[in-house]
Amino acid sequence: MTSNQSRSRWLEGPDAPCPEVPSVAHPFRLVLLGPPGVGKGTQAALLSNRLGACHLSTGDLFRAARSLDPSQRSDAMCDAVVAMQRGALVPDLTVICLVRERIDCLGCPGGFLLDGFPRTPAQARTFERILARERIRLDAVVRYELPVEVIVDRIAGRRVCSGCGAVYHVDWRPTTRQGVCDQCRAAVIQREDDRPAAVHRRMATYERETQPLVAYYDELGLLRNVSAHGGPDQICARTLAALDAAGSRLPGAAGGSTS
Repeated sequence: MTSNQSRSRWLEGPDAPCPEVPSVAHPFRLVLLGPPGVGKGTQAALLSNRLGACHLSTGDLFRAARSLDPSQRSDAMCDAVVAMQRGALVPDLTVICLVRERIDCLGCPGGFLLDGFPRTPAQARTFERILARERIRLDAVVRYELPVEVIVDRIAGRRVCSGCGAVYHVDWRPTTRQGVCDQCRAAVIQREDDRPAAVHRRMATYERETQPLVAYYDELGLLRNVSAHGGPDQICARTLAALDAAGSRLPGAAGGSTS
């Protein structure tokens, strides 16, 4: 199965046209958790192709809001942009309003992979009420785990082109010519947020803010812990195995639903 969703309603707002998504017998509705650098985006793409579910990232939504003309933004999108311009986190209420605006995305017949929301137990409780009103059931919350030092090594080796934004890594994807982008020949730099000390601070903040959320979903019996060691395909296989072990009906699995 492949996923071709453009996510136009998610990124631009509920009035944007969205291609018709074919219904599946059991649409997967998952929340993805994991610290920066753990590889959630890569796993979301692989799972989207495997399950047909749409990747709904609040990070992508915030970036899209910033790039839209102000006349095209909803009030919640404007509030999110103002917060980002101040360098602050987007407030809970604003994030919840953005999700509520996109309620059709949560009811998508192809399912969803929600990445970046909820971030706190308060957001999770509100999200639970939203789903209950829409008679939508969350299948699982997948938490990707990796030791802090491994994540620091991953992120600290990342380099970004100052011109076109291409991403490299000193070990896994180095530039052909040191410090020069292969695509546009601009300088390749290490962002301040990618330096080891900054990564440690980000990780400490993530653990402090997210641990109560992990405990919340664990108590509900929805949490599925998945090791993020190894290559992307290995991690994806581990994720599918965790869902299968929990009784989720995977496409093509014996006795499961097909689509």
